[in-house]
Amino acid sequence: MDGTQVRTDRCHVSGPTARTDQSDRRVDLWWSGKHATHGGNIQVIAAPDGWPLWTSGVRPGREHDTTALRTHAEALPLLGEWTEPEHTVLADLSYEGERGALTTPIKTIAGRRLTDDQRTVNLLHAATRAPAERGNSLLKSTFKALRRVSLCPWRIGAIAAAALVLLRHVYGRTI
Repeated sequence: MDGTQVRTDRCHVSGPTARTDQSDRRVDLWWSGKHATHGGNIQVIAAPDGWPLWTSGVRPGREHDTTALRTHAEALPLLGEWTEPEHTVLADLSYEGERGALTTPIKTIAGRRLTDDQRTVNLLHAATRAPAERGNSLLKSTFKALRRVSLCPWRIGAIAAAALVLLRHVYGRTI
């Protein structure tokens, strides 16, 4: 499980949060402070070999990956169907709120260091999850339309879904 930011041209839409520097203005809905650009958040479920299996609809760029995942009610049940009880779905720390359904690395607590065992667990987690990171890369590098969108940002989800279908057709692979 991983999220990716699809860049967009600047489009100003006021969000629900007031800006700290000017209380009469709102934070832009599509602005991602993490990426310092306008964009839409797409969630991608990839197979262990990096083949993308599912893409979500778009969420505004200001939303965190966990929030974006929770708005797609079908995602976590799909993961439950596709996995067995002894196998888990790996995700990065941006999904730590979903630890019941996803396995995330151990987070470092402020002012403390991880133990050697905890660092080893995190290294193994990263090494196991690394090939699946290819899913986002495969979609964005194969389809230029997912590198920067100049249409309405709400169309990004449809573009990602179409890219997933085309990718399956081009490579002749279904799952």
